[in-house]
Amino acid sequence: MPEGQIRKALSGFYYVYYKGETYQTRGRGNFRKRDLTPLVGDYVLFESGNLKEGVVKELLPRKNELVRPPVANVDIGVVVMSAIEPNFSTNLLDRFLVTLESKGIQAVIYVSKIDLLSSETLQEIKEKQQAYEKIGYPIIVPEKEDNKKALEELVSYFPGKLTVFMGQSGAGKSTLLNSIAPDLLLKTAEISSALGRGKHTTRHVELLPLYDGLVADTPGFSSIDFLELEAEELSACFPDFVEVQDECRFRGCMHKKEPGCQVKKDVELKKIPEYRYQHYLQFLNEIESRKPRYNNKDKK
Repeated sequence: MPEGQIRKALSGFYYVYYKGETYQTRGRGNFRKRDLTPLVGDYVLFESGNLKEGVVKELLPRKNELVRPPVANVDIGVVVMSAIEPNFSTNLLDRFLVTLESKGIQAVIYVSKIDLLSSETLQEIKEKQQAYEKIGYPIIVPEKEDNKKALEELVSYFPGKLTVFMGQSGAGKSTLLNSIAPDLLLKTAEISSALGRGKHTTRHVELLPLYDGLVADTPGFSSIDFLELEAEELSACFPDFVEVQDECRFRGCMHKKEPGCQVKKDVELKKIPEYRYQHYLQFLNEIESRKPRYNNKDKK
């Protein structure tokens, strides 16, 4: 049975790419019973007599999956952060970074709307750039006059990878994708706001071959809630905490009230930015206070 990859899902059909051809398929009948939903990005075993009538027989194991947008086997998450209008938010950025860390997805940060900044605000963005680069995150800040070099740096991450874009509403994700690949002509948010549908310009997910890699054409998501993350897992999603937490007095230190916590010490010494630590405490509180979810699996 051939092994292909779902590159698009639309109206109950899965479009499977295999050896240069795209096969229109449907999911196997018992997927629903088995609580399986094929996602764009999934590798699958399928049968097909021709390009129009195929059946996805089996989903192969995923290395990760995102809920919004619904994509599996993601390698890179490009977090598009607006420098201004809306203002750069380290809180929102850290939410995206935690989500990507929890899924084992490499984060690349791209700062948009640099051309609108005063030199003072640009300096603040440069300071943030240094802080995140120190943690180990690539953060691309275009030149004020020209973003050509920044775009070249961004697409250098694409070859051989599956990349998804994400970021706050109004950060210009679709505009950025348009400038990377003008022939895609993705509808930017102005069109949908004229129709009164400001939030979701892209209606389905499709993987587009770009720069020897695959890019999801959906602008991704703009709000983050930590529904899948447990409190004990959160600190592992802060690489700057992971680096020093072996020096905490207690194993499994939650970096809250425990004595001898190296993370808190590093915050005091300004080795870890205070805002990163405050975000950690806020996210931890959100996770600890969320209501338990009951689903069918729990009832059995």
